[in-house]
Amino acid sequence: MEPDGVNFRKLLEKAKLYMKNYKPIAVCLILLSSLFIGTCDGTYTDDTKSFDKKLRGTWVSNETGLYSGSLKIESYTITIDGYGEDWTSLVGDDSRRPFKDFPKRLPLPGYSEEGVIYITYNDTPQDGIHFTYSEVGSYPQKYKLLEFSFGGRRETLQCKADY
Repeated sequence: MEPDGVNFRKLLEKAKLYMKNYKPIAVCLILLSSLFIGTCDGTYTDDTKSFDKKLRGTWVSNETGLYSGSLKIESYTITIDGYGEDWTSLVGDDSRRPFKDFPKRLPLPGYSEEGVIYITYNDTPQDGIHFTYSEVGSYPQKYKLLEFSFGGRRETLQCKADY
């Protein structure tokens, strides 16, 4: 006798019928899952290059001179500001103007590698810009400095805010 009028035999037959119809789908799902799991070794690598953590922050001109400006370096972008976009030095040597070939106040994609900053502009990677990073002083008067050379002229920036 079956409780409350439930016919377990009919339910079992329906379940077998459903299993027979869904068996190919279940087999496909199991095979796809095993392929996916087999291709993943559990490690994740980020192919996106970024700026070194010690470079992230707002950097401002450390010395007064013909040019002054700032860099805002975040994980994947660099924003250049200042540096007299349309101004050429008194001697007419524009090669000495820092970051002269890049637009200002626009976050540009970039990254750093072993003493070189790479910036992309108009979807075109530009030549690397070599720099020297240093920390001078001691706590609480510790300064982070970036030094570049543009046309033989040194440009030193000091970090004002870390990110």
